[in-house]
Amino acid sequence: MRPPINADSEPIDPRVRVGHVHLKVADLERSLASYCGVLGFGLQGLLEDEAAFLAAGGYHHHLAINTWESRGGSPPPEGSTGLHHIAFVYPTRAALGRAFRRLRAAGVQLIGASDHGGTEAIYLRDPDDNGVELYWDRPEKEWPRNADGSLKIVSNSLDVENLASEGSSVPPDGER
Repeated sequence: MRPPINADSEPIDPRVRVGHVHLKVADLERSLASYCGVLGFGLQGLLEDEAAFLAAGGYHHHLAINTWESRGGSPPPEGSTGLHHIAFVYPTRAALGRAFRRLRAAGVQLIGASDHGGTEAIYLRDPDDNGVELYWDRPEKEWPRNADGSLKIVSNSLDVENLASEGSSVPPDGER
């Protein structure tokens, strides 16, 4: 089902991007162990024991987590609306391979791994049962296309062992 399109409306500026995601969590320390300890985000700041601001690199924050309305809470029941997953884009396949090895070393269970043609993605759940996607974009010229030139959406199984071997001997600045 396609949403109604108003031909008179102006499209969103193509330079718009997602600035950050803010998640409600039950236990701040547990979430910090996951997002900082396992995924490797840097802690940019804390608001007492209620909120934390995390980033890749020195940005103010890509991800914020808080317990303002959720301390000790439980995930929403299955079948309810809400966040499906947050996605973090890795700059290269080698960087995604290193992230996958960190997850494996920490004993994190994947809930999926897909080759979508234009992207390769791995999926997991955070300690509060939020979906998390880690992926990289192939160069646009490699994206699969339909006969009319539109993007072809596929969902094939990803060879995680091949991904795990990617970038194991390549330093971050020599990535491919």
